[in-house]
Amino acid sequence: MSEKSSSSGSDEDVDPESGQPVELGGILSKWTNYIHGWQDRWVVLKNNTLSYYKSEDEREYGCRGSLCLSKAVITPHEFDECRFDISVNDSVWYLRAEDPEHRLQWIESIELHKAESGYGSETSLRRHGSMLSLTSAASALSATSTSSFKKGHRLREKLAEMETFRDILCRQVDTLQKYFDSCADAVSKDEFQRDRVVEEDEDDFPTTTRPDGEYNHNNNGSKEKLFSPASPKGMNGIDFKGEAITFKATTAGILSTLSHCIELMMKREDSWQKRLDKELEKRRRVEDAYKSAMNELKKKSHYGGPDYEEGPNSLINEDEFFDAVEAALDRQDKIEEQCQSEKVRIPRLTPVPPGDVYSTIGTHRFATKVEEMVQNHMTYSLQDVGGDANWQLVIEEGEMKVYRREVEENGIVLDPLKATHSVKGVTGHEVCHYFWDTAVRLDWETTIENFNLVETLSDNAVIVYQTHKRVWPASQRDVLYLSAIRKILATNENDPDTWLVCNFSVDHDKALPTNRCVRAKINVAMICQTLVSPPEGDKEISRDNILCKITYVANVNPGGWAPASVLRAVAKREYPKFLKRFTSYVQDKTSGKPILF
Repeated sequence: MSEKSSSSGSDEDVDPESGQPVELGGILSKWTNYIHGWQDRWVVLKNNTLSYYKSEDEREYGCRGSLCLSKAVITPHEFDECRFDISVNDSVWYLRAEDPEHRLQWIESIELHKAESGYGSETSLRRHGSMLSLTSAASALSATSTSSFKKGHRLREKLAEMETFRDILCRQVDTLQKYFDSCADAVSKDEFQRDRVVEEDEDDFPTTTRPDGEYNHNNNGSKEKLFSPASPKGMNGIDFKGEAITFKATTAGILSTLSHCIELMMKREDSWQKRLDKELEKRRRVEDAYKSAMNELKKKSHYGGPDYEEGPNSLINEDEFFDAVEAALDRQDKIEEQCQSEKVRIPRLTPVPPGDVYSTIGTHRFATKVEEMVQNHMTYSLQDVGGDANWQLVIEEGEMKVYRREVEENGIVLDPLKATHSVKGVTGHEVCHYFWDTAVRLDWETTIENFNLVETLSDNAVIVYQTHKRVWPASQRDVLYLSAIRKILATNENDPDTWLVCNFSVDHDKALPTNRCVRAKINVAMICQTLVSPPEGDKEISRDNILCKITYVANVNPGGWAPASVLRAVAKREYPKFLKRFTSYVQDKTSGKPILF
């Protein structure tokens, strides 16, 4: 954006011969509309009118718009140092100069043209030097001071008028001073002549009129000076009466302008006082907010310390605990979403042992415990809980249903959870394989911070130690558990193909509890049944014919106290997310691959 001006906005804008402001032209940016925004236009300021053209070369085709400045209101923008607005009634022009200096130049020139359109401007007073013009100007100023005030004449213009009146008044004082000096000289000369005449004629008293005709002696012996009547022009050609009238008009103008300045200053004082009051009120609110924040900071200065850790005597209340946990989980979700978008999964070739390997009981030291857990889950976990009053349906999303049974022991929430879900296109073997396989655990499990395979018991049983990401203000948890995968042998030909993974807590010398984490206890099982619908005709079975019915049960002892409402809310939030995330991962991994029964 560039700008070319034909003149400046100072006193040089006034033509010395006519006293009128000279023309000003240049490029300004004018706001057109929301589509085209700011556009450069050639703007001309002339004869109290502001006009604009598309460009300087198109002036001969006529202007595209114009504003009469007599009643215009010029408003510099509060924040944009290059912008100023000109409004006349309902019409508003939004203009931008090249820089703040050019904006000031344009505003001063427009104000000068605007001032020249009315009474009382500085240059108009300078053009009217005669007694009658000054008198009429003073009377007009006195009569229209209120209307001028309403038109928004600024204090600077009134001060300029005061300077003009000062110059005129100084000239008038000089003129009157010359007149008074002449009068004083004449009186001194007259007294000297009178004293001389008295000394010469003292012995000839009484006497008649002297040949020079200046003195007469009256009958009582006194003498009087015979002055001729004062000339209308006074002494030295000065019109005393005219000068007195002019002086009076000038002082009247000064008094009127002073009154106007006082009004302006009082109005500005009120405006600035209101702004000061607003700023003081803002400052008071900021100070109050600062004090409140400091008090809260002092209260929370030891957050993370022992007094604010989870426990029945924690200083943090239940609502704050819940808000903090929820905020931390939200942050973890955002981080995980970002990581998943940036992560490029590396294909892992995890060989799948034959099915008979998964069906064996095993001979390791935990074999009996594993078999007991498998039988218990197959007996109780598959039972329908829909009609059981002790189980509450807490979430239902499509094929997924999550149930909860509220149980507390010594103030610790031990709610068992049970979820059922159906996933198309995958088998029970595939789902259980990816749930059990430690090689892909970190691909879908987002709550784990560290993961360690402690011991491999057999081809279908391992002991795993893992620490979970801390969710402040809750303490960090770790888990040591045995994970076993098992293919359940069918008792009759109509039974669906069933697979099971059970994870339950155990003890191990290589992963003893520490003070850094709270050791949680778990008993989790995922039971998957494969349902196959016959294909049409002689077609082979495809993934469209497969449906996996999943039953997931979890009994978790958090190992320490935490608000019941928080634990239940977290479980309600996290378990459905876990199931959806995991089953989506399995579908993605098996898509386009041979079916694994």
